[in-house]
Formats: sequence, structure tokens, C-alpha cells
Amino acid sequence: VQLQAFGGVLVQPGGSLRLSCAASGIIFSTYTMRWYRQAPGKQREWVAFIVRGGTTNVADSVKGRFTISRDNAKNTVYLQMNSLKPEDTAAYYCNAYKLGDDYWGQGTQVTVSS
Repeated sequence: VQLQAFGGVLVQPGGSLRLSCAASGIIFSTYTMRWYRQAPGKQREWVAFIVRGGTTNVADSVKGRFTISRDNAKNTVYLQMNSLKPEDTAAYYCNAYKLGDDYWGQGTQVTVSS
């Protein structure tokens, strides 16, 4: 199983970015996909999820700014991030979950700074 996250870069405050996470080795459409993030010196925190049926939810800290989506044909989950703030700076990780299975990808670094 591989989860390959990419798209993290340095971006200015107020900017936008889209992260992608491509999955292989799993039946992607059957998994809940989640994004987490971890800032230096802080615990990893949940950011967003999308279930196999398409229902989504995002953390209060990013509500109205971040959107999660998935393309089952491409085995890919996305995180659209708008109105970025310095406090969004973190390594972002994707996760594939269903009962009995829990897979993590490597992080992609997002830095929000002027």
C-alpha cells in the first residue's frame, strides 16, 4: 500500500494551494480518506475527511477555507486550501481508513509565510 502526498510549497498568507494524495494497493473507493497535519512541536491534528459515499467534514480551524474531495477513478484525494494563514504551516499527511485498515502516507510540507 502506498499513499503519495504532494503539492506542498511555500505560499504567502492569503494564498491558495491544492494538495493531492494518490493511493495504490488498496480499493480506494471503499476507504474513508483523511488529511491530518502536524506543525513543529505540536501533536498531529485531524484536518478533514471524506467517506466513500462523498460526505465530508473539516475541522473548525479550517472551516470555510479548506475543502476535501476525491476522484475514485484516479485513486486520489485532494485538499483545496484557500485563504491560507501562517498557522496553517505544517506537514500534511493523508490517511486511508476503514475498519481493520489504517494506512498513512509521507507528509508534504506547507509553509505559509511572507
